[in-house]
Amino acid sequence: MKIFRGHILLAIDESSKLAGVVNFKKELEKQLNDHQLTDEIKILETGPLGPFGSGICLSVYPDQVTYHDVRIDDIEEIVNEHLIKGRPVKRLMFDKKVVDEYDFNYKNRIVLDHSGLIDPENIDEYIAVGGYESWEKALTQMTPAQVIDEVKKSGLRGRGGAGFATGLKWSFTAPIDSDDKLIVVNADEGEPGTFKDRLIMEGDPHKLLEGIMLAAYAVGAHKSYIYIRGEYKLCIERIRKAITQCNEYGILGDNIFGTGFKLAIDIKIGAGAYVCGEETALIESIEGNRGTPRTKPPFPGVKGAWQKPTVVNNVETLANVPFIIKNGGDAFKKHGPAESTGTKVYTIMGDVLYPGLCEVDMGVTLRDIIDKFGGGMKQGKKFKAALVGGAAGVFLSDKLLDVNMDFASLNEYAAVLGSGAILVISDEFSMVEMLYSVIRFFRHESCGKCTPCSKGTQELFVLINKIRNGFGTKDDMDKMLLLAQTMKFTSFCALGQSLIMPIKSAFENFESEFTALLKQ
Repeated sequence: MKIFRGHILLAIDESSKLAGVVNFKKELEKQLNDHQLTDEIKILETGPLGPFGSGICLSVYPDQVTYHDVRIDDIEEIVNEHLIKGRPVKRLMFDKKVVDEYDFNYKNRIVLDHSGLIDPENIDEYIAVGGYESWEKALTQMTPAQVIDEVKKSGLRGRGGAGFATGLKWSFTAPIDSDDKLIVVNADEGEPGTFKDRLIMEGDPHKLLEGIMLAAYAVGAHKSYIYIRGEYKLCIERIRKAITQCNEYGILGDNIFGTGFKLAIDIKIGAGAYVCGEETALIESIEGNRGTPRTKPPFPGVKGAWQKPTVVNNVETLANVPFIIKNGGDAFKKHGPAESTGTKVYTIMGDVLYPGLCEVDMGVTLRDIIDKFGGGMKQGKKFKAALVGGAAGVFLSDKLLDVNMDFASLNEYAAVLGSGAILVISDEFSMVEMLYSVIRFFRHESCGKCTPCSKGTQELFVLINKIRNGFGTKDDMDKMLLLAQTMKFTSFCALGQSLIMPIKSAFENFESEFTALLKQ
């Protein structure tokens, strides 16, 4: 095996492609060759490193120096100063404090432990870091019931928004006597400001596949569909390549590891409808129908896609399972508080210094996530609010900056983790306009199946427009709350049911901004 004195880990994802990383790599290869460094320094394509919107990012190992917003014109300086003379280019580096806090050292990562460190398109690299060991362990040393018990012991709860106990969900489907059970992966990710699942799939597609395999074995499913939104082209490409590699290696297919178990995984491409994040609407779309929610019961675990027993899990949820099976549920519970075990992947957007992706233990405060992992507020900006949980989340004021980010703690404030999106809002922005944007989004995304949601979102849009244009009254605000509350109890699915949360939290925490615009 050839030994190199250094490696350049170059992040290849949708964001860096837009920044020109393909041409950047060609020029970097040329300059390494010109300086006769190709036998000393190896370029490795990896998944996202964490920061988002920071242009082209790369890390130099073993120096553990991470550069961001690098341009082609910077290559010569990096090669001459860092790679030849051993002097990192400080003007392009992430601040060391940020690097340490942002968890570039991967100390507490479970889902993203390989992302940015291995080539996501090379199955051998995934195997080299322990990939598919959990799959082999489950198939050869554990019964399906034991897999479910271990997931139950871990306390893993769904990371897609609802927070339902994963092991319990699997246990509903496992006993059903059927050879046609399905595992469906919700990789639609329609929540505004959320891209965690995309970066998980771009950075470590085999981690997701291994989680699917373990879920399939646990419930007795032999077919799985990954429902990916059509805009996620790189995800689709890498997942397809990973599936092909697994079939070539005998990790998927018939008689896996000589156990007699068989499994096939396929991709279904969605059209980007927000409502298809709801599991039954997603199932309708997989079947080739219009994406509208179904009546429950029966629940998908009993009658799902094509009336077959179907387990629907989120990408992040499944990406936790290989760790649990390999290390045990007790190891997973060492992360986070008792009622919210494990880690959580967040996307941090808005007025922070370093928007992007981070993975931290459940229970870390909102303040720490913003200050440590987001780098704090942008220069000259003052924190006003954070929209936590995506469009269907809640607006939290500075009074709740020290709230613990876990299921139980947020529930005390009628808040939710939701999709893991955190939109940080500075004092330059109007909360009236923020709420207007949320309501406009819900109106656009309502599928129209039920009257409370389709008509309710339209009426809410009319009322918020009255307020923002100076024609609203206190009665209009009261009407909005009453209407949203009615939608909560009468809408067919969570889309209409959840709009009460951003409206109520905006009114309660930022009432003065709304009353200031009311007609006198």
